[in-house]
Amino acid sequence: MTPKLLTEREIQSGLKELKGWTRTGNEIRKLLELEDFVHAMGFVNSVALLAEKQNHHPDIDIRWNKVMLGLSTHSAGGLTENDFKLAKAIDKL
Repeated sequence: MTPKLLTEREIQSGLKELKGWTRTGNEIRKLLELEDFVHAMGFVNSVALLAEKQNHHPDIDIRWNKVMLGLSTHSAGGLTENDFKLAKAIDKL
């Protein structure tokens, strides 16, 4: 079953609960700068484990020590509760 798209009000409310996440179209994004490439890869591996447990996978762009995460529920065509749930879990890393 495809998750329900969030309303604009729900999206704005969800963003207020997150630190450092911004909205770009149908996606929420966060750029993290880590100590070096090894730490960036370790962080990405931790994100991968969370994503696999939630069966919800982010777009990830790695540039040496910078990691850009993008969350959107592609099957629903936009943002759902799944995106905000995973973002909150990532923020706890």
